[in-house]
Amino acid sequence: MAEHHQALPPARHEARDVDFRMLALGLAGTLGVLLMGSLLVGWIYPGIAVDHRLHGPVLHYPDPQLQTDPAQDLRRFVTGEMAELNSSGWIDQAHGIAHIPIDAAMRRIAHDGIPDWPAPQETAR
Repeated sequence: MAEHHQALPPARHEARDVDFRMLALGLAGTLGVLLMGSLLVGWIYPGIAVDHRLHGPVLHYPDPQLQTDPAQDLRRFVTGEMAELNSSGWIDQAHGIAHIPIDAAMRRIAHDGIPDWPAPQETAR
């Protein structure tokens, strides 16, 4: 089979450059869009240019207290809580509010009940 080759036309190039007027219009349009965008952002977020720096000395916060012995801390906490639960004393002496040991409080509730607590209903058998 015979292949038919067509002759390609010779290479060509642009005979003129980009028109300066179109380049200037493109640059002006880009700058216009940027300006309008900046004005729109300033209108939507009016406080964007406010200086929010702190005036005066910088506050100093204490360093964090790291827990070096969690087991000892827990034992100390439980010991303190148990000492409070098993002791008696005044909470507010001026108003006559005191606390009693938890065992005594539970015996008292079991014997006397809770004031203003609804009585248990009798169940029919």
